[in-house]
Amino acid sequence: MYIRRIPGPRSVTLPDGRILTRADLPAAETRRWVVSRKAVVVQAVDGGLITAEEAVEIWGLSDEELAAWRDAVARHGIGALKATALRRYRS
Repeated sequence: MYIRRIPGPRSVTLPDGRILTRADLPAAETRRWVVSRKAVVVQAVDGGLITAEEAVEIWGLSDEELAAWRDAVARHGIGALKATALRRYRS
């Protein structure tokens, strides 16, 4: 049996102590982005599990969209990813 080697780490430990693996990432076919899926992608990129370029390629995101997610989480936390809260956090 052949096990495919992937570049980069298989798992990372997040600042809160949780372990994030590639199995925790949303499916590549994801089209409906809820807060929890956005948060996992941002945590994976910020934690070094995947690169921003990989995220853009896998899920078909734009560079600006991913950057906006990362900026929102860095400034205001995961709650800022809610579509209904955009007005509150935009400045």
